[in-house]
Amino acid sequence: MPLLTLGISHHTAPIEIRERVTLSESDFVAKLNSLKSLNTVDEALLLATCNRTELYCSGQNLVTTDLLDWVHDAWGLRDTRIDKYFYSHRDKDAIRHLIRVAGGMESLVLGESQILGQLKKSWQQARLADSVGNILDRMCQHAVTTAKSIRHQTAIGDKPISVAYTAIVLARQLFSDLDSKQVLLIGAGEMIELCARHLSQQGVTRLAIANRDVSKAERLAKELNATPVALSDLDSVLHNADILISSTGSETPVVRFDAVKQALRKRRYRPMFMVDIAVPRDVEPAIDKLDNVYLYTIDDLQQVVDENLEHRNREAQKAEPEIEAAVEEFVRWMNGNRASSSLQLLRQSAHIHGQELVDKAMRRLEAGHDQKAVLEQLTTTLANRILHAPSTNLRKAAEQDDIEMMSMINRIYTPTDAEVAPARTPESDSESSSEIVEEDAERKAR
Repeated sequence: MPLLTLGISHHTAPIEIRERVTLSESDFVAKLNSLKSLNTVDEALLLATCNRTELYCSGQNLVTTDLLDWVHDAWGLRDTRIDKYFYSHRDKDAIRHLIRVAGGMESLVLGESQILGQLKKSWQQARLADSVGNILDRMCQHAVTTAKSIRHQTAIGDKPISVAYTAIVLARQLFSDLDSKQVLLIGAGEMIELCARHLSQQGVTRLAIANRDVSKAERLAKELNATPVALSDLDSVLHNADILISSTGSETPVVRFDAVKQALRKRRYRPMFMVDIAVPRDVEPAIDKLDNVYLYTIDDLQQVVDENLEHRNREAQKAEPEIEAAVEEFVRWMNGNRASSSLQLLRQSAHIHGQELVDKAMRRLEAGHDQKAVLEQLTTTLANRILHAPSTNLRKAAEQDDIEMMSMINRIYTPTDAEVAPARTPESDSESSSEIVEEDAERKAR
């Protein structure tokens, strides 16, 4: 099977490495087209989340090192190669990996559902860019369908544990009472929206949302009864924030060391809890060195996640048989798909022979030849032509003692149950004899 996956994720690389291979929406199509332009790549799909960047390719001569070279060129990493942080999967393993990713089995928080939406979006973008064909399109469809089934058949997503929820759990560890705390959310994407909803469920009412596009902040703030803030005014409101959670798509940090240092003075050094769930990071790493600042990155969330995984791990084990069954089902489809071109050629050949012989038969009938004789000759000639090549190859295989070829041809030409003639009975023999007698009588009368 011509499938190869190459990726980097929280399983294999720390955040300072992953943030060098992030993929913004603005250059998604350009990188996708660049990948598709490689000589060995027939189909291509890119999947990028806050914890992973992966490429899925289909092609007959895919080489892992070629794709690694492309990654380093595409992200400008030729001088500082990071090959050791990447993983690759081929064929069945590539199928299995995508299904596991879609089902949340490979997520930082096991079983989270956000990844399914992100895969759907990447799949749709790849379809619009015409970079996926029959194989990857079907593979994505299969992964999405299986992921939905896993969530329906197991309780892997029952407990409200996600990256966003884990951030709230961390905040509660520092501030037992969240009701009285002022929360500042930076960004207006899905992750920030999830954080806002979790905070509301925890009783938080003093909520501010900062974003570069103020209209997005206002729209989300209106829905959640929060206060919108322009990102340009961030420094002036930092001192109000007991809890700060940031997840933007900025290429550079939006929360600066000096601004936080000044905010702490205004707060009289009351604790500030910060969660940076963006890649690249939104909060300057040096801020973690300030007293009374508790800064967590997305990697730090893993410590809390581990405390909540027991239930989901049990449910994940229940999903494994379904995943394996889904992999085998896709492999069967792939194998059948590979045979489609051969089947098409076989059918075309039979059709050409058939049409030629039908034309001859029609001319003979128009010339007054016996109908039965014409049909018998048509049937015999068509069968001989269709079976000529298999018969010749079978004879050669027998002469060369090619057991594998003989076995294959035998399997191909073994009739199905529906094609096997029913066993003869005395009654059927009697009927056949009567038909023969009647036909002889008719022939003599003519």
